[in-house]
Amino acid sequence: MRDALASALIERFDRPDVKSVVLMGSHARGDAGPYSDVDLARFISEPGDLKAETHSYIIDGYLVVVSDRGPAEVENWFSAPEEASNVISGLRSARPLLDRDQTFARIQARALAFTWDTSMQQKADNWASRQMVGWIEEVHKGLEGLRRNDLGRLLNARHGCSWGLSRVVQVQRGVLLSGDNAFYDEVACAVGWDSEWVRLRRIAFGIVGENEVEPSLREQVTAGLHLYVVTAKTLVGVLRPEDEPLVAETVRLIKRTLSA
Repeated sequence: MRDALASALIERFDRPDVKSVVLMGSHARGDAGPYSDVDLARFISEPGDLKAETHSYIIDGYLVVVSDRGPAEVENWFSAPEEASNVISGLRSARPLLDRDQTFARIQARALAFTWDTSMQQKADNWASRQMVGWIEEVHKGLEGLRRNDLGRLLNARHGCSWGLSRVVQVQRGVLLSGDNAFYDEVACAVGWDSEWVRLRRIAFGIVGENEVEPSLREQVTAGLHLYVVTAKTLVGVLRPEDEPLVAETVRLIKRTLSA
């Protein structure tokens, strides 16, 4: 990013409650392309009457996305696994454009020192367990969608059984994403590219290789339902006691219905 643009961004988005203006994402990492957005995080003091929001702008031909981050949200990044897995790596590579009182320097130092410890893993396991129960509704939509050939149900099921289950595994395995665009590859790498889980996920997302036929929506949903079964298997011993019977019954339902 040009220094002139950085200076213009500071001038435009600075305000009295702003402690730091920080460049994140691809422009901070140095791998931005011509269509990459400029991701700015404004670290603010207690918001008071000023509501923390996210806004988008077109500036000098760039899409600039400005997000306000308050102290409570920052603390959540370091304590909630579903947040840490998305944010920590980005904090490590971020570049401050303005940093009053070394506010962001302290946050970045925490990110660099962050470790996925036993306590964080326990919280990640509990989060993943709750999510597996939460996605049962999409499993039922998928089964009913296949029965009726109902487009709306199939689309809902495809989302839950591809993106949703991917997120479950990402958090439970403590995958610290380098960026949101790395979501597919980095989760697959954590599980193993040659695994059955990755093979099913690939079909559920509708991803095809050279000379392959694109799977139909029904095939994608069917693969996603099988993916739920495989994901549940990987979480044996992780599921909370109150969640395990629900997930187990859902697995039996999928197997019984798809084998019929």
